[in-house]
Amino acid sequence: MKLDTNKHSVFLLYYHLILVVKYRKKVIDKHISQRLKEIFEYIQPNYNITLIEWNHDKDHIHALFKATPTTQLSKFINAYKSASSRLIKKEFPEIRQKLWKEYFWSRSYCLLTSGGVPIEIIKRYIESQGEKEDAQSI
Repeated sequence: MKLDTNKHSVFLLYYHLILVVKYRKKVIDKHISQRLKEIFEYIQPNYNITLIEWNHDKDHIHALFKATPTTQLSKFINAYKSASSRLIKKEFPEIRQKLWKEYFWSRSYCLLTSGGVPIEIIKRYIESQGEKEDAQSI
């Protein structure tokens, strides 16, 4: 496993982001998804984010990405939602007919941490810390 580094830390931070179209309207096709992905990739360097995987369904997208400990995830997500909403409605005007008002994305989002080790293994590792020292002192 290759870890990321910066001046003072070592880390590996993966996130799974799910964004849903307002009112779950089924407006995302492969062309719109591709454009949404391009917008994501354009904005990501400003937030030290790297897109790993992208996919979509008709009413939502999934993005797996890496970030740094200093990445302000909520600011990135809000910037992405704002820019992508504005550009998609401008470049694909037919979408406006399917949505009410000016919104493309739902206000909410789902952001999940994702890592290489299951939580149960991490819990056991933390629980086992200090056991060797206690056994040697007996």
